[in-house]
Amino acid sequence: MKKIHQIYLIAILFSGVTASCHDELNVEPHTFVSDDIYYKTESQIQSAVNGVYNKLQDLYNGGDGSLYALTEMRADNTAFQYYDLDRGIQQREEINDFLMTATNLYSRYTWDNLWNAIQQSNVVIDHIDNATYNNPDKKGQYEGEARFLRALLYFHLVRLYGEIPLRDKATSGPKDAFSDSKASVEELYSFIMADVDFAIGNLPAKYTGADVGRATQGAALTLQGEIYLTRHDYQNAVTSFNRVTAMGYELMPDYADIFHPNYKNNVESIFEIQYSASLNRASNYIYQWGPRRGRAELIGVGGSGDIAGSNSPTLDIINAYEPGDERKDASITYWVSDENRTYQESFGPDMDSAAFINKFYHAGTYAIDGRADENWPVYRYGYVKLLLAEALNEAGRGSEALPLLNDVRRRAGLAGVSETDQTALREIIFKEERIEVAFENHRWYQLLRTGRAIEIMTAHGNMEKARLQAAAARLQQVCHLSNDAYNIQPYKLLLPLPERECRLNGFDNNPGWY
Repeated sequence: MKKIHQIYLIAILFSGVTASCHDELNVEPHTFVSDDIYYKTESQIQSAVNGVYNKLQDLYNGGDGSLYALTEMRADNTAFQYYDLDRGIQQREEINDFLMTATNLYSRYTWDNLWNAIQQSNVVIDHIDNATYNNPDKKGQYEGEARFLRALLYFHLVRLYGEIPLRDKATSGPKDAFSDSKASVEELYSFIMADVDFAIGNLPAKYTGADVGRATQGAALTLQGEIYLTRHDYQNAVTSFNRVTAMGYELMPDYADIFHPNYKNNVESIFEIQYSASLNRASNYIYQWGPRRGRAELIGVGGSGDIAGSNSPTLDIINAYEPGDERKDASITYWVSDENRTYQESFGPDMDSAAFINKFYHAGTYAIDGRADENWPVYRYGYVKLLLAEALNEAGRGSEALPLLNDVRRRAGLAGVSETDQTALREIIFKEERIEVAFENHRWYQLLRTGRAIEIMTAHGNMEKARLQAAAARLQQVCHLSNDAYNIQPYKLLLPLPERECRLNGFDNNPGWY
């Protein structure tokens, strides 16, 4: 396989933090040891599994190498606050504008984070049989967790990059860190599904105490259902999602509470990435996504200065909410200041307003500069209801989809719908999914799954070009958006493999990318 950045280091020992509830998944690398003397006890295997969750914290956080730029900014939900004095964020801008190349560093860092986590999953799976267990059930649970997480990681990779090398064993050194071939998409999905099936058969339905936050059978079934839906196998998707609906999950009464640090791992949560501001594994969404000059007012610690201004809601998504939809204020808010007037991307009703994501901003909770306490929702029950509604409608069972769709709408303060025509209901569900999980790293995958990426992103690009040209003219600036932006060709639906991986391994890049 490719020379994966940092992943051929041998077995990593992770400290087993077991402080308060959920904190044991917030672990730091402790030391390096030989796998000849490690992975012999149940607690050592547990620490190694915790290490996979640790890798996911890097992947889902707001910094370089996290998924949001490839799943939200590459779609029509978010963009960035352009800043002439900071061109270090240009790699993300290229993703947003469909101008990226195979040398894009942000894509490469995300690729590295995905493979680093797969490597750690493989370490667990390779050594799971070598340990002794005080509780025999724990062996299946830990292997189920590792296989669920590996499947989730490969699912990201195959949707983003298409054909990639398939690695089912840990890389022990540079000699076996290369591959001159890639697996087909069918081979990858077959491998992913085998892992998911194992996870479903071995993970518990729920946890209590300090284990809450680990992967469950419900999480594996949700992943299985989403894979079936992505593959347009609607009957099997319905079966998987129906099993999730029988597991006792509920919608939170207040949509905003889903994302609040006070309600982590709530009744709607199926799987979320655990962060803790009290440990050195905090989240940092407001620091990455808040308006550039808003640090002092919005965060309250750390003084004045810039924050990143990335992942800002577009006018496209702002205008997509129906009147009276309570999710809008829970998802999007504004920092109003004349500091915003110098930016072409005000993303608000006027040049003083800078929109930013409210889901992951909770004023008064930032006690330590640089540390936030929000978890990341990978899967939650509101989304499952809509995915099941989509699968039912595509299977010709639209009347069965309506109660699921309307449960979500009524929670948002909206009236239910009664449409059962398949084409019309498809459009309603499509829009509802976008709104319900806006900014949760699902939008690009939805556009791919439904075959609407080129159509929607071309229209979005045309709107952005007109808007930014008008904004630049008002500010007597030159529009920063290139004339080549948003030239969305079919080959661009897949990302280019990082150039260094193709060069080191000797395989061709995805068609169209050079």
